[in-house]
Formats: sequence, structure tokens, C-alpha cells
Amino acid sequence: MTEVTDERARATPSFLQSLGIQRRVIGALLVREALRRFGHENLGFFWVMVEPLLLVLGVVVLWHLIDEGHGKISITPFALTGYSMLTLFRAHVFRALKLVHSNSGLFFHQNIKVFDIMLARGALDTIAGFVAFLIAYVPLYLYGLVPAVRDPLLLICAWALCAWYSWSFGAILGAISEFSEAAEHIIHPMMYLTLPISGAFYMVSWLSPSAREVVLYAPLVNCMEMFRAGAFPASLKTSWNAGYVTAWAFAQTAVALPLMELARRRAQIK
Repeated sequence: MTEVTDERARATPSFLQSLGIQRRVIGALLVREALRRFGHENLGFFWVMVEPLLLVLGVVVLWHLIDEGHGKISITPFALTGYSMLTLFRAHVFRALKLVHSNSGLFFHQNIKVFDIMLARGALDTIAGFVAFLIAYVPLYLYGLVPAVRDPLLLICAWALCAWYSWSFGAILGAISEFSEAAEHIIHPMMYLTLPISGAFYMVSWLSPSAREVVLYAPLVNCMEMFRAGAFPASLKTSWNAGYVTAWAFAQTAVALPLMELARRRAQIK
């Protein structure tokens, strides 16, 4: 009896061993996702950085030719921060659609869970977007088109918080897309309706007091203002609440995880 118990104990991995297994699984999924999305040839992994960078730089150049800025804000850093964060949000949402369906073959592996795939995709989009921002920022800074980052830690925290919020929001929409074929077609045009409440095209301080109160209910506006607070000089007024965004992200995650697991079970039954 003791020998059987010992064999079972050896067969069951410890908590630390389980963490190590999941770390390797997520790492492998991250590499797989990068290869699947960008391919083995041509620019390869470098395209992870170039793809969002092209959009950011294109908008910066266009806006710089059209206008010089709003008050004390140059249009170049305003466009760079706004479109970088907006790209992060949209990437997390669109990558989550039909996630279970497109990865259904992976769930036959015992150690692969829906959360692992979600985390790998989210990590890739978060890292790629931030690297693209840095690659765009450095040459613009050297040419004097953008100011020095005022608070790097605040900048990074804002990016991470926006990534968490976007990831959890996208996971909910991704789960909904698994239950309804029509949902995916509705979500795409609905995303355009989020543009006015993204904060990408304005600063909260530009709005009237009543409008400020309304737009700050949108978590994405708080993320945008927090990111710009880290990037812009202290003389520019920003309004944001990190605790408010954290509460939203936590609540969305609590809803998204069981929904995605339910979507996985439904896909397996089919």
C-alpha cells in the first residue's frame, strides 16, 4: 500500500513543477503564435515590430503635415502615443475572436489550456506593440520631434494596465464569437464606435467639465491619459485613475476565463 502511494506521489507533479511545465507550455505557444502569424521567411520575427510601427509612423507623418499641434502639445508625440495605445487595444480584441475554434487541435494536449493560448497571444501583442512604440520613439526623439519621456515607470505601468484591460475585454468578445457566427461580423463594425471613447484623438483637459466627467467613465480613456502622463511634460494636465481601470480589468478577467472554458467545452462537443 505504501509503495502504491509513493508511486502516485512521484507521478503527481508538485506545485513548482506544474508552474515550470506551464511556463514551458506558454513559451512554446508564444513562439508558435509568432511563427504562425509572421512566418519563417522574409522578415520573420522582425515583422512583429514592423507591422504596428508602419501604422504609427504613417499617421505621425500625415498628422505632422496637416497640423502642428494643439496648444503646448506637438502633433507628433500626441499621434504616437494615441495610435500606439489604440493599436494595442484593437490587436488584443481582434486576436481573441474565434480563438478556441482556430486552436481546437491544441486542446488534445493535456497541459494546454485556453488560458495558456490567451496568455501567449496577449504577451506577444503587448511586447510587440511596446517595442514598436520604442522603435518609433527613439529616432523621433533624436530628431527633436518628441520630448523625453518624463516618467518611464508610469509609461510602462500604463501600457501594462491597458494591455490587461484590452486582453480581458477581448477575451469576453472572443468567447461570444465562439457561441455565435454573427457575433464576429457585428464586433468588427462595433469597434469603430469605440474610437470616440478611446481618448486617442483628444486630451481630457481639452473638454468641458461635464464632458470630462463622462469620458473618464471609459477605462480606455484613463489608460490613454495615464500613458501620456508618463510620456508628456508635467506641465500638461492629465486625468486618470489606475485603480478604476484595474477594477474593470479584474472583473472582466473573472467573467472571461469561465466563458472561454465554456467555449472550449462546447467546441469539443461539436
